[in-house]
Amino acid sequence: MRGPDDAVAETRRDFDEVISIGSDVLGQVQTTIESLLRTWNLYQIGIALALLLLAHILRAVLGPRIRAWMGARHDWPKWRLRILAIIHQRLRAIFFVGLIWATILIMREVTWPSRSYLLSIIGTLAFAWLTIVFLTRLIKSPTLRKFVRYGAWAYVTLLILNLLEPAEQLLESAGFTVGEIRFSLLLLIQALVILGVLITLARFLTKTTSSRIKANEDISPSMQVLIVKGVQVAFYGAAFFLGVRALGIDLTGLAVLSGAIGVGIGFGLQKVVSNLVSGVIILLDKSIKPGDVISLGDTFGWINSLGARYVSVVTRDGREYLIPNEDLITGQVVNWSHSNEFVRLDIHFGTAYHDNPHDVRRIAIEAAQSVDRVLKNRNTVCHIVNFGDSSVDYILRFWIRDPTGGLTNIRGNVYLALWDAFQENGISIPFPQREVKVVGGEMQKPATPT
Repeated sequence: MRGPDDAVAETRRDFDEVISIGSDVLGQVQTTIESLLRTWNLYQIGIALALLLLAHILRAVLGPRIRAWMGARHDWPKWRLRILAIIHQRLRAIFFVGLIWATILIMREVTWPSRSYLLSIIGTLAFAWLTIVFLTRLIKSPTLRKFVRYGAWAYVTLLILNLLEPAEQLLESAGFTVGEIRFSLLLLIQALVILGVLITLARFLTKTTSSRIKANEDISPSMQVLIVKGVQVAFYGAAFFLGVRALGIDLTGLAVLSGAIGVGIGFGLQKVVSNLVSGVIILLDKSIKPGDVISLGDTFGWINSLGARYVSVVTRDGREYLIPNEDLITGQVVNWSHSNEFVRLDIHFGTAYHDNPHDVRRIAIEAAQSVDRVLKNRNTVCHIVNFGDSSVDYILRFWIRDPTGGLTNIRGNVYLALWDAFQENGISIPFPQREVKVVGGEMQKPATPT
């Protein structure tokens, strides 16, 4: 069993190793700097700086002309114009790479190859950096593009300068050991690179598979969402597992620790897990799906998307409510378009007692069917429901098939059609009236206090 003294001794050995490797790297850097100070190497540095200045001048002179020529190519495809725009942004680097390699070829023909050795390194670095810039333009995310670009620049630079192996040793020495697992800066960088590549690949495969699943009309919307979520979990889980295995980390050694952490996370994230499970249940029982019109409490709208933790509901006023999945399982939800898209609406009104109820019912039905969104192939009915104090009360029932278009507006249009029809046919809509009668003689005056 290892004691505290062994851990301290191992830490000291790691520290001494870092110091030793760092000293070797500094020695190589010092040797490289001293070699650069030689006479012919200084000439090559001067030539490289002169070529960089010449590339800058060429870019300043030819850049506007190339841009004007690009602007006159309106009939070209967008992808070709996009490539030209990327090239135009890197004209200075392109001119520099062309000039320096032309200079290297000329110097190799007229003088010793060793006199163009430093220029060859600079030209190789410039060409590699320029290639990386063009290749990383394929990455859409700006943050990921910068991360990949800088990482590739560092790797290529170390590789060309023959400093890759010392750098790996330095990064490997800077770390610590937990049990049988060695954690170091090199392992961290490898983890970022490997997991980044695998997650990017998993993201691409997920998007491709999801687009094909959503394009399949034979699969219901709720099953599409469920399959897409299953594909996401499978691809991202496989990417993480393969990445950890590629790094050489044994997951069995972390089983106890991961189990304890899982129990703690389970207690702290009960609501999150509940929402996740509720989301899976919603997708399996197909109670709601994207496009359904629902009402939950005071919220009325149509489902925009089904998430892992919440459901997005968009209302008629443009607001988007994120309702937790658990509320849809435990609460009472009205799904206006669950089994079919037909919805029946009721409105109440009253007319005076002297109006013929048969005429009122006929006129009300005709008025409702004159509204655009009211269905003509489903019966619109009107019934007497009560003899009120000052009016005969009716209920008018009609059908629509587009609840996403709103309910309040269609009710308002039907009420307006009723108003116009009643005005044309002399049917009155009464309002409560009360008569106050004073029974008896004059009101007695209050006694005057003495």
